[in-house]
Amino acid sequence: MPEPLCRLPDDARPFDLLGLGQISLDRVASVARLPAPGGKASLRGERELPGGQVATALLAATRLGLRCALAGAVGGDAAAERALAPLREAGIDLSGVARIAAAPTRQAWVLVESETGERTIFERRDPALHIASPPAGMPAPDAARLLLVDLEHPEAAQQAAARARSAGIPVILDADRLSPAALELVAEVDFPIVSQGFAEEFSSDASLEDRLRALAGPNTRMAVVTCGDRGSLAWFAGRVVQTPAPQVAAVDTTGAGDVFRGAFAWALLQGLDAEAVLRVANRAAALSCLGEGAQGALPGRDEVEASLEGGRSWRA
Repeated sequence: MPEPLCRLPDDARPFDLLGLGQISLDRVASVARLPAPGGKASLRGERELPGGQVATALLAATRLGLRCALAGAVGGDAAAERALAPLREAGIDLSGVARIAAAPTRQAWVLVESETGERTIFERRDPALHIASPPAGMPAPDAARLLLVDLEHPEAAQQAAARARSAGIPVILDADRLSPAALELVAEVDFPIVSQGFAEEFSSDASLEDRLRALAGPNTRMAVVTCGDRGSLAWFAGRVVQTPAPQVAAVDTTGAGDVFRGAFAWALLQGLDAEAVLRVANRAAALSCLGEGAQGALPGRDEVEASLEGGRSWRA
């Protein structure tokens, strides 16, 4: 039997996956094609939809069967309730979500090219919507089997990751923008999963494979670069693992990377080997592109397993 990518703490804990990071309410609209600078385009089908990197990853993981808890920050406005509603309905523990009355909830404006499904995002986050340390209501990292953090609240993420490591809890990082905090976390976590843009900015004069190797720090078990419709590249056990993405008729690619991370966590917790973990994550991300918005087509476990070769289950 293939060796599991990661041996995790037993499941006698309240949660499988604890997440700390971004929660958002998005306004999504489509255009046939993005106009050239100075041009015009007609917006179609504008909708208000929940999103956010870690929020979407945890909702994806919950759809796959994990017990999840979310920490982060929302404002004191009605947008907060709309962003949290699907998470609450899914049974995600929200006791670690701080309410900052003086700030609006993070929002993003997403333009989707209807011909390709590719999206362009404009975001707005009030500086007051910031937590410098894990919220008081956030479960301790050792209450979960895995921790997922992004860079929405870098100081809090660093503290949570340090506590997790000291408790022997593996940490997944979602990083899409280069910063000193991102570099520090990349070097500390078990599973840095970064966007291709991050990797290119990280080391602009090297090949993508060389950048991937450079992302691997002393604590890294696997470093991953997500490459959109070209799948992912990973550095594992001294070699590059390339995993293609299945071709789908994408409606909206918003949130696909977040779903990749949620499914990656689920696959780790099933005891899958490295290549199977990456196949599952890429398949789930592709399936999520079949609906509108970050959370519009989150696949269930049966869909993910049925989409794999021969419908075979990859459970250990």
